[in-house]
Amino acid sequence: MKTFGLIGYPLEHSFSGKYFAEKFEKGNIEDCEYRLFPLENIQEFENLKKQEIAGLNVTIPYKEQIIPFLDKLDEHAAAIGAVNVVQFKDGETKGFNSDYFGFKNSLLKFLPTDFNSKALILGSGGASKAIKKVLEDINIPFSVVSRKEGYDLTYTDLNQNPEIIKENKLIINTTPLGTYPDIENKPSIPYTLLTEDHNLYDLVYNPAETAFMKAGKKQGAQVLNGLEMLIGQAEKSWEIWNK
Repeated sequence: MKTFGLIGYPLEHSFSGKYFAEKFEKGNIEDCEYRLFPLENIQEFENLKKQEIAGLNVTIPYKEQIIPFLDKLDEHAAAIGAVNVVQFKDGETKGFNSDYFGFKNSLLKFLPTDFNSKALILGSGGASKAIKKVLEDINIPFSVVSRKEGYDLTYTDLNQNPEIIKENKLIINTTPLGTYPDIENKPSIPYTLLTEDHNLYDLVYNPAETAFMKAGKKQGAQVLNGLEMLIGQAEKSWEIWNK
């Protein structure tokens, strides 16, 4: 039996567990299981490595914390500074970032082919790191909006300067705001300034239409949730584990 799984904490609402269970069943993939490993401390990863593990996904809060515990890093993961896939091969662990591929593929399908504007990344946590690398690689200039000091913009800046929203036609929410069960919450941006030329991408996938997306649609903006990205990163994980 090959054991794959997910580490993070907490893991009550796991997309990956359900996704891979269904994948194994529908694809008649035998002798494989996908388990949840809620680790209260990243140090517990050392004990997990001693078990017979075929591959792991990594979620919050450990996408950055796990890096010192790995033997190797893929070049994308190293450039991004975050890992969400661990490959176990020949007695070594290697970190990858499949969020990069999942986001890039879904974003390129979402944006109009003639898109020629800048982007705002809402949030500065681990989830934003793959997003920044993708935008760099496809040559979309971006600014990071954070509640914390030391980033490009604050939410106050957005609400006090209308030109910022007008100049950035792609807005990506990388925060957990609006995730079930807190579905009425959303990032504090001036939604009334949005137009049909704006594109709102929410990494949140539950609910399918977030408060962020609803507020954008009300103004005519194009919107997309994070489900397609999640499916893409899961399939890339499977590819990495079976190299």
